[in-house]
Amino acid sequence: MPIRVFIYDDNIARRDSLKNLIQLTDDLEYVGEAENCKDAVADMETTLPDVVLMDINMPEVNGLEGLKTIKTTRPEIKVLMQTVFDDSEKIFTSIRSGASGYVLKNDSSQKLLQAIHDVHEGGAVMNPGIALKVLDYFKPPAVASSLSEREAEVLQLLADGLSYKMIAEKLQITLNTVGTYTKRIYEKLHVASLGEAISFYYKHLK
Repeated sequence: MPIRVFIYDDNIARRDSLKNLIQLTDDLEYVGEAENCKDAVADMETTLPDVVLMDINMPEVNGLEGLKTIKTTRPEIKVLMQTVFDDSEKIFTSIRSGASGYVLKNDSSQKLLQAIHDVHEGGAVMNPGIALKVLDYFKPPAVASSLSEREAEVLQLLADGLSYKMIAEKLQITLNTVGTYTKRIYEKLHVASLGEAISFYYKHLK
């Protein structure tokens, strides 16, 4: 039986291109398309695809929301995310929400067809550049290990919501010293704000 494929993309020219590619491939079957995911539940119930090619950036209801809807209502459907962006947050949101793969729109037709087959067979597909981003995301940055024990302690207290004054009292140091430690933390982590420093802490050190 051919693999049934549904397309979500707000660009009509790209939808037509993908449709033609699928229709020209013997073991694939085009079953439908839409310009956004506002009717995702009905789309899936009507067409019953095996694999969905999902654009991420679409008007009204985007691909990330569509992915969540599909995986909630039809978890057996494989969703292959497509975008022109290799944005880390979109990648990890997609993965956390149950995407079976993530390819870039400038990947070749052959790569896309292979990705469709791979996810249908239960594999997980990633463009090599995206795979590197995933590995880098889970690998603690070397800069984190450059923090001194006291700097790491100050960062943890900042992340816990303590003010400079509270940290000074807790560690029995001056306010100026807390400020000095914080400045060094910013420099070593290559961040420019307290929010970025705390985000780094929760992502890599927590």
